[in-house]
Amino acid sequence: MKIRFLVTIGTAVAAACVFSACSPKFDWRDYRASEAPYAVLFPAKPATQTRAISLGGQNVNMHMAAAEVDGAMFAVGSAELPDPAAAQLALAAMKTTMVGNIKATVTSEKQASSSAGGRQQSTIDIEAKGSRNGEPVLMVGHFVAKDKRVYQVIVVGREKHMVKDAVETFMSSFKLN
Repeated sequence: MKIRFLVTIGTAVAAACVFSACSPKFDWRDYRASEAPYAVLFPAKPATQTRAISLGGQNVNMHMAAAEVDGAMFAVGSAELPDPAAAQLALAAMKTTMVGNIKATVTSEKQASSSAGGRQQSTIDIEAKGSRNGEPVLMVGHFVAKDKRVYQVIVVGREKHMVKDAVETFMSSFKLN
């Protein structure tokens, strides 16, 4: 009788371990955009949407892919502009718009530019604190202009929901093809 009880408890513990392993908080998956040349790891299955927006005075179609996990939104947006100069100008507008969406103050910012083979690439990396729906939020953003394309890679959510390792995994996984 004791052995049967221990086997039953052992089976229940093993099943609990298996089921908990099947439902992790972050279910990382490779995502490759069909409309823009990039790849990224999302922490859950992303939803996609395309909509027309004005970006730095240019009307463009913004392609978005986003997934939310535990109150933090992980998103990548991309758009193609008429020429590389317009993309460079749109980069700052993209950052300003995202910061303005959460009425934020930028707490850290780093900019970089490079040129290889006549191709210009600029990046802006930020952290910003603001509010959404009356709640304080943190946004981590990586903005890129390369050739005629611009990209925004962001994580935004309440600071307590921002898992540092998850943010780093998402940000560092973004690669241009």
